[in-house]
Amino acid sequence: MQAEPQTGNFEPIDDNKFDGAGKTITTQVELSEIGAPSLTDDEGEVSHAKIAHAVNHRRLNPRQIQLSSIAGAIGAALFVAIGSGVLSGPLALLIGFIFWATVVYSIAQCQLEIVTLLPLDGSFIRLAGRMVDPALGVAVGWNHFFAQTSYVIFEATIINTLVEYWGYDKSPAILITVSLLLYLAINVYRADLFGEVEFWLALGKVLLATGLILYTFITMVGGNPLHDVYGFRYWKDPGVWVGDNASTRLQSFINAVNVAGFCMGGPEYISMIAGEAKDPRKTVPRAFRTIMTRLIIFFIGGALCVGILIPSNEPTLVLGTSHTYAGKSPYVISMTRLQIPVLPSIVNAALLTTIVSAGNAYTFNASRSLHALALDRKAPGYLRRVNKKGVPYTCVITVMLLSCLAYLALGSSSAKVLNWILNFCTAATMFNWSVMALTWVRFNKGMKAQGIDRTEFLPALSKVQPYAGYWGLFWAPLFLFVQGYSVFLSGNWDVATFIFNYGIIALAGGIGLGFKIFGKTRFWRAKEIDLQTDLTFFEALNDYYQNKKDEDGPANLKDKILAKIF
Repeated sequence: MQAEPQTGNFEPIDDNKFDGAGKTITTQVELSEIGAPSLTDDEGEVSHAKIAHAVNHRRLNPRQIQLSSIAGAIGAALFVAIGSGVLSGPLALLIGFIFWATVVYSIAQCQLEIVTLLPLDGSFIRLAGRMVDPALGVAVGWNHFFAQTSYVIFEATIINTLVEYWGYDKSPAILITVSLLLYLAINVYRADLFGEVEFWLALGKVLLATGLILYTFITMVGGNPLHDVYGFRYWKDPGVWVGDNASTRLQSFINAVNVAGFCMGGPEYISMIAGEAKDPRKTVPRAFRTIMTRLIIFFIGGALCVGILIPSNEPTLVLGTSHTYAGKSPYVISMTRLQIPVLPSIVNAALLTTIVSAGNAYTFNASRSLHALALDRKAPGYLRRVNKKGVPYTCVITVMLLSCLAYLALGSSSAKVLNWILNFCTAATMFNWSVMALTWVRFNKGMKAQGIDRTEFLPALSKVQPYAGYWGLFWAPLFLFVQGYSVFLSGNWDVATFIFNYGIIALAGGIGLGFKIFGKTRFWRAKEIDLQTDLTFFEALNDYYQNKKDEDGPANLKDKILAKIF
């Protein structure tokens, strides 16, 4: 099978910066049957031109990878949507976040091993097709594309509800247009521009999250205008867990887990940016290994904070008395209750930067998922085109055009549109995690069946496998179906809610099933799983980066400081 060349002019690379072994490295590699173009030549060779192609394409440096992975994980949901979890009670919310953090960590451990070995463009999408079934790769690829594009719409729409906090009452079309043009400008030209913008915006998110944790501690011990030492008052009254019996308490816990599932993220974003990371064998595993620290500090810490700041029967949350998105933030509610001036506006302004950052990250991920599908010939061929900086600009433009659906907010209330998107994206995220876990399980089966010693084969090892793989594979699919349970409760049936909670399963599943039937794809048996294609390419790429590092010598002081911090 002949690999199809990518479109675009790439900058040349100095021969002297290669590994000294010549312009071509030869190996015996059998090309996969799944239809994806190989990074090796037809004879299984890694040419100098392909290394040059990849080096020019990979523009995200380690600090950008680290902060971009944080940016993909921390969004406005952590500061606002988390408030709906308080309705379950502070202890239920905290346990829900701790529990779901174990699932996210498990998925990250799966991706750590497989993506570090094969850091392809659109890694988890293309690897699902290689390790399980090409039809599954199609299903999860389109699922991720739809979800990420929906998130772009969410961020472009939500900005109107934030500025309403200051009395803004102009047409939503103005800020929607500004947002979409900004996302387009950052993403359409070069990846390192995206990475640099995301680096500083993500740093702002980290400072905001850290500041709100400090705010919680200071105010709970009496550092507020009312001098109210409220401590853990709301854990006592109205109580730590909402519900009068076992059934209602279970509903509260499931609600808390659903909120955690929407707020948390990370593994899928690192997987997507791995395809454009410099020195991926080193930078990618570092990003995955820091996920647990982020989960504990930002997500579990955030869940603890909001449970301290406001009670589970807070009228603003229960009755929806605030019409603005910012007004429903537990932090803003707390500041209002404590009669703190100015600070709510500062937090609201900071939330605007999180929206810009999140929309930027979602545009990147949506375009790269579409590009990954195109590379595997599961999307129109024009989407394989890249500019001279290696950016799939046709995919970025396509995402922006579809994101114009944000103008639906002009015909319906913004709150209604946002709720639709929230339900849709929560289910889509759990679908992604289910596929990631299944991909690793099949990958591990393939290594065993083919007699491969994982300790020697894998460049990065997880210490909690295979338990992490099976833990994630059990819980992610379970909550994929449980997350919309409330629509089935007596008196809660709503057609639109049901469609947006479960429609993505039918949509992505239907696309995958249709491709399987008409494409006549096969579920790969363990001995058939392709563990070799492109492996030699990444070994050669790794050799290039190591030799380049030796030739360039030690980094300057600025780079050393940034490397130590990030």
